[in-house]
Amino acid sequence: MLSHPDELKYVKSHEFVSVEGDIATIGITAFAADQLGDVTFVELPKVGAKFKTEQKFGVIESVKSVSDLFMPLAGEITAINEALNSEPELVNLDPYKGGWMIKLKVENPAEVAGLMSADDYKKFIVD
Repeated sequence: MLSHPDELKYVKSHEFVSVEGDIATIGITAFAADQLGDVTFVELPKVGAKFKTEQKFGVIESVKSVSDLFMPLAGEITAINEALNSEPELVNLDPYKGGWMIKLKVENPAEVAGLMSADDYKKFIVD
């Protein structure tokens, strides 16, 4: 059974968001990682880059496919997970902790309220 932690928020493009203060940690969900198969490469933006909600922020490649990554919230990149450069498989092994992708200074905290809860996301992926 794939986990979708209750404390996280989710979007339909299968990214998760963990917010602490005005910093959001973003990556892909366990469901997305499972659907992709073995992740072989992750292309992430540079620190300081600014994005709008739903804008493409990177690319993830797996043995099965190549997929775009989409920004769940508007803001500025404050950190990227450098470990993914040499260990992209962390996305499969531990998507929510070791496999996170970016940290973002959230531009509009009110946007967080519009994201899906874990229960909403579970219903979304079952339908």
